[in-house]
Amino acid sequence: MAKEEIPKKKAHEDAKPKAQGMIVRLAGRDINGDKKIAQAIGEIKGIGHTMSHALAIHIKNDLGIDCNQQIGHLDEEHMAKIEQAVKDATDSKIPSYLFNRRMEMQSGKDMHLVGTDLVVKVKQDIDGDIKLMSWRGIRHRTNQKVRGQRTRSTGRTGTTIGVMKKSAKQAQAAAGKPAEKK
Repeated sequence: MAKEEIPKKKAHEDAKPKAQGMIVRLAGRDINGDKKIAQAIGEIKGIGHTMSHALAIHIKNDLGIDCNQQIGHLDEEHMAKIEQAVKDATDSKIPSYLFNRRMEMQSGKDMHLVGTDLVVKVKQDIDGDIKLMSWRGIRHRTNQKVRGQRTRSTGRTGTTIGVMKKSAKQAQAAAGKPAEKK
């Protein structure tokens, strides 16, 4: 009698099944659905590690959503609550020193901006500095370093003038052209 071979399962096949290609849209950003909530929130522009941890605590305590589950397995109602918590972080019990816009110039309020709102606001701040002709504005306008870094040896752009390498000089000499002197 011929013995039937039963295919053996590999160790990694017994693990819980993983949904491939699960992508979630959160605050204008595509996020891998396999990540836990705190890690997924941290991928949004304007939210760092500390802020994502604080938001995860807020989501767990105030909204009643378990932060250890994957963000791709949440239903639409929970996703809407999380997105609202991310966009309105000032309404939660998160301390104001974690916000990225404290005592904003126009309104005087503490704000936390995320995604494209943050990008637009930073661009407006730079344009305002340029318009005021402040030191920072002049540095931005001339594409120089703004925050006091050295410029003598770094931040150079464009081609170099008057510098020829030894190999380039030898190649010119072999071609019969005299080397240019400055």
